[in-house]
Amino acid sequence: MSFVRIFFEHLTVAQNIEMCLRLVIAFIVGGVIGLERSNRFKEAGVRTHIIVCCTTALIMLISKYGFADMGSAEIMEFYGSKGADSARIAAQAVSGISFLCAGVIIKVGGNIKGLTTAAGIWMTAGLGLAIGAGMYVVTGFTVLLILVLQYVIYRIPVGVDSYDGYHLTFVIQGNNDFEKLLREQLGKWDARITENTINWTRDGNVEFDFVVLRMEEIKYSEIKKFADENESIISFSYSPIRTHTQ
Repeated sequence: MSFVRIFFEHLTVAQNIEMCLRLVIAFIVGGVIGLERSNRFKEAGVRTHIIVCCTTALIMLISKYGFADMGSAEIMEFYGSKGADSARIAAQAVSGISFLCAGVIIKVGGNIKGLTTAAGIWMTAGLGLAIGAGMYVVTGFTVLLILVLQYVIYRIPVGVDSYDGYHLTFVIQGNNDFEKLLREQLGKWDARITENTINWTRDGNVEFDFVVLRMEEIKYSEIKKFADENESIISFSYSPIRTHTQ
């Protein structure tokens, strides 16, 4: 018995086409949900949702069809795998890789980084399972979908991905109208506030800490001009926290 014969006995051409179609549907569904989340400026956007949806679809396909060849006594004898429980180790791999994924997700100020990277690691684990199960057509098609996602969609930013993120901090002295003034200025800059904190210090100063998003770059000169025009501002800080793909 040859490996080629085993491959075609395991999955037919029609079955491979059907599974690839399911992956396409998962790609579309994940994209639709991710687009809605991204438009609401959530950190997990289009790419993250697509990768997660495609990965779970791939793992489900492996769970349903990846061990079909284990039902053939001839194939089990050829591999010497009679009596083996193939699903047991695969199930542990799916849960175990989650701990590795969690390690690359970090929170920097009001920004979360590493979500898409973590989803990509999980996808890689799923591809490894598919290869081990002998589902080569499905593996190749999934890789193609992910390459389209990373190289095409990555260059067409949508929702929150089309905005630059900035962390702005102003320390002022005794001006109750400054918050209103700052919000009006951010409105003139077409900047969206995603997070804000106001702290009062013992010396009577007030610290305004804002995280904002803007489609165009907020330049340091704009912040400096605003600070120069307001004498109540003692100090300020300005730091980009995310830039979208141009």
